[in-house]
Formats: sequence, structure tokens, C-alpha cells
Amino acid sequence: MTITQLKYVLAIAEHKNFTKAAEKCFVTQPTLSTQIQKLEDQLDVQIFDRSKKPIELTDVGRKIVQQAKNIVDESERIQDIVDQQKGFIGGEFRIGIIPTVMPTLLPMFLKNFIKKYPKVKLKIEELTTEEIITRIMDGHLDAAIAATPLEHESIKERVLYFEPFVGYIPNDHRLKNKKKIDVSDLDLNDMLLLEDGHCFRDGVINLCKALKSHDDDQFQLESGSIETLVKLSNEGLGMTLLPYLNTLDLNEKMSTMLHHFNDPSPAREVSIIYHKNELKMQIIDALHNVISGVIRGAIAFQNVEIISPLPKK
Repeated sequence: MTITQLKYVLAIAEHKNFTKAAEKCFVTQPTLSTQIQKLEDQLDVQIFDRSKKPIELTDVGRKIVQQAKNIVDESERIQDIVDQQKGFIGGEFRIGIIPTVMPTLLPMFLKNFIKKYPKVKLKIEELTTEEIITRIMDGHLDAAIAATPLEHESIKERVLYFEPFVGYIPNDHRLKNKKKIDVSDLDLNDMLLLEDGHCFRDGVINLCKALKSHDDDQFQLESGSIETLVKLSNEGLGMTLLPYLNTLDLNEKMSTMLHHFNDPSPAREVSIIYHKNELKMQIIDALHNVISGVIRGAIAFQNVEIISPLPKK
């Protein structure tokens, strides 16, 4: 049994197809098939049910795949140990970022990170929190940046910053004359929200539901982006809440519609998250240090109350 064979098993389990798995592993399909057959012969079991289309794992195959993930992860930890001993920070690093963080945070740290760590090849994807968790658990992401806490037993979280919520209130809104607003002023019935699937939306709903009981069918209008929410608000369709970093690029006229909260200001916690196996920790540490350093200049520490991104049950 070899690590290579186990990697082939994982590739087939993922793609449910020998040809696609071979392409991912950069080998020919006959080579991959031969190695899988050798492994099955050695173990005297069938890992895959080839009669099914697409290919399915057998009962014992599912258990083997789970153990293969552990073994492959641990084998890769050896390279991590060597890299850390040599002080090497480099190689491919796959990171996911949630949509409400990507446009504001990425331009702030990416150039600095690339300059400081030129040997790291970042592969960045914009993903929802649900997609991020799935890919971290499947081993398809090394880390991610998301709103926390997520309360997932297999994922570790390291806080990067706390980002206050800011009210964006049009001139015809009932709250337009309030210089600072309170959480008790909010009403979901005149609130523009992101579409379902965004954790920032869940944070806003949690904030409002702490005071009032509302049903989802009362939401008047939802959008896929924060930029669209601002435009809809400008049309007088309601107020919205923005993450603080999204307010920094607003023009002078739009900035007059910003209303900060009285202390403690509701805020979201943004963290770098990764699997508890802690692979590629030297790169995770480097990302944490660069982002934390950059963000300190943009968001001052203040009196905040963290709002959970987890949907209320």
C-alpha cells in the first residue's frame, strides 16, 4: 500500500469516474486503474462498485476513504515539518473568502502578502460559508476567511478583526434625523437584505430578531450584493446595514446617509478558519499576521457586541 494509491482512491471517490480522477492526478487512466486493482487485490476487498454509473463506493470502501484522508493528511504534515524547520513559506495555498468580505479585504492585503511571501501561490475563491465548510472538510481548501463563530467541531478559528455594522439610511426614511441609531430602532419590514445563503444576512436577521419576532415572508426585497442594496436604498426602497469596510469607498453624498450605532455597536467577527489537522500552518500564520497588521489601520478597536452569523433555528 502506498500514499500514491490512497491519493488515487480519494480522487476516484471525489469524481466518481476513473478518467476524471486520472486527469486530476496527472496520470493515464490505465495507470490509475492498475494501481487501484493492486490495492484491492492486496486488501482482498472491492473499494468501488464499478457496475454503478457513476461509480460508487462499497460499504468498506467508504471506511477506507475516510482513513485514506487521514493518512494522506498526515503524510503531507511531514513536508510541513520540513518546511517549518527550514523557514520556508511557499507552495500552493487554496483559500476561500465569503462574498461580503472578498471585495473589501482582498485589495487591502493581497499586494502586501505577495510582496512579502513571493513563493506562496495563492488560489483564491469567493464562496459562501456553507461551501467553505464543505471544501475544508473535503480537503479542497487549506483555509478560508469567514464570519465566525461557526461552532464546527472540526474547524479552528483565529480572529482577524471585528467589523461594526453601519446603518445606510435614505433621506425619506423614518430614521433619517437620528445621528446615531440603536438596535431597537431596526425593523425588518423596512430593511433591505442580502439573498438567502449570505452569513451577513443571517447576522442582520439575528440582530433584529433579538427584539422582535418576524417571519421570512415579511422581507420586502433581497439582493445578491451589498452594492445593489445601496443602490436600492438610494431609490427609497428601504434602509440597509453595511459592514464597516464597505463604507470606506462611498462618495461624499452617500457618506451623509451613514448612521453609526450607539455603543456597544453590533459587529461581526471575521476570522481565518482551517481544519483542526493544522496543515500548512506557516502560511496560515503569515496570512493572519499580514491581514491583522493591515486591518489595524482601518478599523479601530471599539466597544462592540458580536452578532452570530449562524441562522437561528
